[in-house]
Amino acid sequence: MVLFRDTKRESWDIRQLDINNAFLNGKLEEDVFMEQPQGFVDASKPDYKFKNSKVDSSLFFYKAPGLMVMVLIYVDDIIVTSNNTHKLNQFVEKLHAMFALKDLGPLHYFLGIEVHRDETGLYLNQGKYVKELLHRTGMMHLKPCSTPMTVGRPLSKSDGDPLQNPTDYRSIIGGLQYLTHTKHDLSFAVNKLSQFLQAPTTAHWSATKRVLRYLKGTVYHGLHIKNSDRLAITGYSDADWACFPDDRRSVAGYCVFFTDTLVSWSSKKQAVVSRSSTSSSFSRNLVDPVPSQRI
Repeated sequence: MVLFRDTKRESWDIRQLDINNAFLNGKLEEDVFMEQPQGFVDASKPDYKFKNSKVDSSLFFYKAPGLMVMVLIYVDDIIVTSNNTHKLNQFVEKLHAMFALKDLGPLHYFLGIEVHRDETGLYLNQGKYVKELLHRTGMMHLKPCSTPMTVGRPLSKSDGDPLQNPTDYRSIIGGLQYLTHTKHDLSFAVNKLSQFLQAPTTAHWSATKRVLRYLKGTVYHGLHIKNSDRLAITGYSDADWACFPDDRRSVAGYCVFFTDTLVSWSSKKQAVVSRSSTSSSFSRNLVDPVPSQRI
């Protein structure tokens, strides 16, 4: 999680860069090290001090007294932020001197995620991605509904008749899984529907259409990453008991807030069968130590 205010209560600039003419299948004539060889120190390049994040392999950061620079790289798309605008500009200029670089200005769209910023923080949503998904599935004409799932009898493998073309179902569920990066309210429903990818039925497809109807009414709903000067972490967790009729396993869920911002959440079927509701809640910490979504 990146704080967007430093101790001086100054907003961090977030810039988006793009490398021109990036070839993914280019022929290399020189040795390329993914990690610096052990014991290697180049005295002529004292500024090469970025370190790789242990949480995200595409995130690099540089720390110095009073200075923090973070760089997120995905192929040829780059996000860079810092608490020092002057140092940030210097970093971008050095990159531009080495590569054909396009400075896209403040962060606004990255990997299908739209970013809007005001004095309160950042707003993240996947509205464009949602509309493309609804158009692709022919669901733009559907009437919106207020919830992604109905309450009552849980879905089972034996519900409905087998779909003639399960590929479409699997493709849509894959698209919904990517939406959970900003739409945490889909996590439970998408987790449920993902259990039937091997042999989806008409009942599972009907439940998927309800999720799409819910998306129709919440196209631009997303996350609000708020500015804050506090360092407070709050977590909530819960689990149902034996909710899956096919294997009697439980589903556990949790969410973690950094101050008032939701930064981590998960909804996942447990790997073991719990013998009681207490055991179901306790097992969640044993079988799912890594969050399924994190910002």
